[in-house]
Amino acid sequence: KPCPLCDEAKEALEPYKRRFILQEVDIALPENSAWYDKYKYDIPVFHLNGKFLMKHHVDVQKFEDQLMKLELQND
Repeated sequence: KPCPLCDEAKEALEPYKRRFILQEVDIALPENSAWYDKYKYDIPVFHLNGKFLMKHHVDVQKFEDQLMKLELQND
């Protein structure tokens, strides 16, 4: 379904797209019912490296800080 909030979030993350892999999850699909139950009122939700990071909108500074920490750990 169209998701303007998700589209806005993807746009905010666009400058970083070469530094991470974006995996989108459609929580409306039956196989994602656990995500739906947990986040149905909180989209979009962001996890980085399997850990919850933020919800509702992209906090660019928080995202950038956490992404940089991961990159430094992997170097």
